[in-house]
Amino acid sequence: MTDSKKIILAEDNSILSLLLKFRLEKEGYQLFIAYDGKEAVNLIEQHKPQLILTDVMMPFISGLEVISHVRNKLVEQTPIIVFSSAGQEEMVINAFNLGATDFMSKPFSPNELVIRIKRLLR
Repeated sequence: MTDSKKIILAEDNSILSLLLKFRLEKEGYQLFIAYDGKEAVNLIEQHKPQLILTDVMMPFISGLEVISHVRNKLVEQTPIIVFSSAGQEEMVINAFNLGATDFMSKPFSPNELVIRIKRLLR
């Protein structure tokens, strides 16, 4: 499936990452997993994904810094869905101000995530 849409998942929780990888690949997406923000930035630059999923709290570079890098350094309008278990209003506002497209609080439903992804990648 060479025309499958590429998604970068930046998530340091390996169990959640593997669950989402299984679920999204089942939907036909090509998924690349980064376990920290630094790895996420490298994968984004290398693969030019159609969508980015990122946790806020990650080692080395935060999800907020990933958003900032994509919007300001790469000047890309790639949709970005952010998730956080922190649920802090200030963090959500910062994510949107930096250019996040959507936000989901952890824990979330993988089925709901798939619906949001399909909506964004129409």
